[in-house]
Amino acid sequence: MNVEVDPVLCESHGQCEFAAPEVFSLDDEAVLHIDHGPVASLREAVHRAARACPTRAIRIAE
Repeated sequence: MNVEVDPVLCESHGQCEFAAPEVFSLDDEAVLHIDHGPVASLREAVHRAARACPTRAIRIAE
């Protein structure tokens, strides 16, 4: 699985971090850090994060 976030669409709402904190994290300056290749066991959490994103900035390639 490969995870990408469109930096133009991302508005740092943080919903992805709540859904999958092992994959997404916002630092103190609201910069998003991403594990672009998370382990397979986090698949459902990553998909949950993508669904929770209000701007639909998260893209997942299986």
